[in-house]
Amino acid sequence: MKVFFTRTAMVLLGIGALLSSCSKHAASTKTGIVYNDKKTGGYERFRKTHPSPGPGLVAIEGGTFVMGGSADQDVTYDYNNVRRRVTVPSFYMDETEVANQDWLDYLHWISVTYPQDAELYYNALPDTLVWRNPLSYNEPYVDNYLRHPAFQDYPVVGISWDQAQDYCVWRTDRVNENILRETGRMVAWADMPGNGKKGKGAAPAPADKDPFNTDIYLNGQYTGAGIDGKKMVPDLSPNAKVTTGANGKAGKQPVRHVRMEDGILKQAYRLPTEAEWEYAALGLIGNTQFENIDDGKIYPWNGLGVRSSKRATRGLILANFKRGLGDNMGVGGDLNDKADITAPVRSYAPNDFGLYNMAGNVNEWVEDTWRQTSFEEVNDFNPFRGNEFSNKRLADASKGLYAKDKYGRPIKDPSVGNKKQKYADYLAQQAANNANPNQPNTATSGAAVAANATTPPPEPTTVATADPLAGKKFNADARGFGDTVSTVLYGTTTLVNDHSKVYKGGSWNDLAFWLNPATRRFMDEDASSAEVGFRCAMTLVGEPEVRPEGKPHYSVKDAKPFNPKTSQ
Repeated sequence: MKVFFTRTAMVLLGIGALLSSCSKHAASTKTGIVYNDKKTGGYERFRKTHPSPGPGLVAIEGGTFVMGGSADQDVTYDYNNVRRRVTVPSFYMDETEVANQDWLDYLHWISVTYPQDAELYYNALPDTLVWRNPLSYNEPYVDNYLRHPAFQDYPVVGISWDQAQDYCVWRTDRVNENILRETGRMVAWADMPGNGKKGKGAAPAPADKDPFNTDIYLNGQYTGAGIDGKKMVPDLSPNAKVTTGANGKAGKQPVRHVRMEDGILKQAYRLPTEAEWEYAALGLIGNTQFENIDDGKIYPWNGLGVRSSKRATRGLILANFKRGLGDNMGVGGDLNDKADITAPVRSYAPNDFGLYNMAGNVNEWVEDTWRQTSFEEVNDFNPFRGNEFSNKRLADASKGLYAKDKYGRPIKDPSVGNKKQKYADYLAQQAANNANPNQPNTATSGAAVAANATTPPPEPTTVATADPLAGKKFNADARGFGDTVSTVLYGTTTLVNDHSKVYKGGSWNDLAFWLNPATRRFMDEDASSAEVGFRCAMTLVGEPEVRPEGKPHYSVKDAKPFNPKTSQ
């Protein structure tokens, strides 16, 4: 009897599973057409997910805070971060600063991917001469800091803002490439040509010799023999055709490359905005209950001092900074902060977001362009200054193919507006871009601009005079894309221009004042220092609540299903 019951239960479970599989396809709430079924046209709807952070990142739940609020007083009388309430959306941020080992990985990739391109490798090298000082014996750091294994976990320094931007692009592509190869959507690492695998299991030579680029891949331009994996996404489009797979044989069903809609690839790594960085450094989430902040902060930790109050570490300095003139590390035999210059990136206790060294160790580049009065001018939601909007250039507008540079990355041109162009104007703009392939089109001349009624050509005026204040070009353009850039005043009345970028956080060689997250300084984007490093961030897409467990929520009801057979 027991055996019969068990078999009956198994049969019933099997029938139930079959019925559920037949009815599991969701349908459009607006047309009633079933999703994910090739017979109904191949409309696709993917499982809604809250994407996990990329490697090295932790989730930062956003919210409102008083930017500049942690500054006790304007000691320097700069008036450059006056308090104002802003909202920062949720995002991801690196748990630690980018370390020397991370940068050596980047250099290694360049050396093996472009072994003949000495210029590319040279431009990616940090400026180790930032350690050189005419009155300090720092030459050992010039020779050893970047490459010696003793310093491999220390933050990379000598990196310019421009170099940090290039690293973010490289990291994005390597993370997404690794996801695709490890999940079988692209040829696995072990099966790639040149990895020692021979015979039947070896992948053919790749159809595209360029290295993987996320934008090029998402546009369908990085695919074919030697690239496509064995577990590509099924293509449900009625127009899809069976193609030859990675093994050289025709598959049983059409497949395609991964799209953004699949939710598989990660968002781009980037530098955090100044508002994001300051919000994350404060970590006020640890002092918040029921929308009330119990206590403010001056530093990324609680309290007014810079020493630990915990029993095991009582009296130790909580960050790597300079306590006073000539005191970088404490007294021999009882070193207080345990560091003379920088310290390993996981040194000291993390803040309430789980981020290490948001004060001290090295200052960190952020995305923003410096202006002293940014606080008066930026938006109160996701404040940022430095937008330079761009569009990807098309090599063939009719086919939607991106133009690529010599490294296989999409070429980008300045945007001509904040409004979608008419198709005829769009084609004319792309033709103008490709007419001058070596010079990005600024959309200030030609038929592409004249035909676009929403973007009138700018009419700059220049006054010929010896007075440096009189020769400045100006366009009254609310969106900013048409404003001319004049550097005539740089070095004459100001050291600030659009190449001046913000850095924050204080360093191993700074006094405690600079550990306050509200403090801010700037440096030219192509400059570097032994006291400045960086960490990356990533946009969090979808719902902003990071940890919804145990919190009240409004119930979300499913849409009432539509059955066309019973609708008569």
